[in-house]
Amino acid sequence: MPRVGARAYSELTRAWGSPGQALRAVVPANGQRQYRDRARSVMRDGEACGARLLLIGDDAYPEVLHELVDPPPFLFVLGDLSVLDRPAVAIVGTRRSTLYGERTTDAIATALATAGACIVSGMARGIDGVAHRAALRCKGVTAAILGTGVDVAYPVGHRGLHRAIIERGVVISEFPCGSGAERASFPRRNRIIAALARATIVIEAGEKSGALITAEHALDLNRDIGVVPGPVDSPQCVGSNRWMQTGAYPILDAGDALMMLRLDDPVVRSAAVPELRGDERAIWITLAAGATPTDLLSEATGLPPSRALAAVTGLEMAGLVETLPTGELRRRRG
Repeated sequence: MPRVGARAYSELTRAWGSPGQALRAVVPANGQRQYRDRARSVMRDGEACGARLLLIGDDAYPEVLHELVDPPPFLFVLGDLSVLDRPAVAIVGTRRSTLYGERTTDAIATALATAGACIVSGMARGIDGVAHRAALRCKGVTAAILGTGVDVAYPVGHRGLHRAIIERGVVISEFPCGSGAERASFPRRNRIIAALARATIVIEAGEKSGALITAEHALDLNRDIGVVPGPVDSPQCVGSNRWMQTGAYPILDAGDALMMLRLDDPVVRSAAVPELRGDERAIWITLAAGATPTDLLSEATGLPPSRALAAVTGLEMAGLVETLPTGELRRRRG
């Protein structure tokens, strides 16, 4: 309905108990039919393009979206929604990316996807597209949140990427199928990107970049925010660099990104150390799942605290583990 966006939908539904009751309360009986007909038309269009419709009350509707003050009343989905069951990280940035930004994005997205994360972005030119492609190239998974209908590839040059994401990941939109690109749609989709991801990494964002809107939503949702530093004289990095002054986590390499998401480097994770025995081996196996707070190792392994501490000391002396500034223990890299 006109003037009923996501926030008004939530407010009216709460006020009247259900969407149907809200419709009956605010629209005269002789005016309701046009809206019901429009809804049926939107549903038919979704079915025609093969999209799955999720309503906000459905079991499959992503639970994390309820943390928004204006969760989308419905979503259209193409692809495998279960990829969002993995640890999700948003990688966003400017459409006018530099070679530095693209190279860095590729390395970080590849490391995260290889470690099992789902790369979430907006399928735009520049940083978004590089992040999606990196995840697909290493046989990982990715989710694209669109500012158009779920069936509309935007930009047009990303038609092939759009198809590939549907095949190996998921494409999601809160707009009816067939909806074209509108300026106001993209800031709206950014809140969904931030909500779906446990952390957001900004790589090259100008002073007024939409990527910073995503970061602001992530901050409101109490999500972790990482920023890749860029040249101080680069217009593409003015906005993202400033976010580090507000406490965003500096991402200096792929290892920092893995640490922020509490994911292990898969190369290190798969390394076998057959000579370990007893308590040290128990600690080593526990750390295969990722960095673990030192004070929780005893509980995780079932070892008495004194034995867990002794095993950690032995692994540290052997150069096999390291304690992070966060107080967590992880397998040492390289």
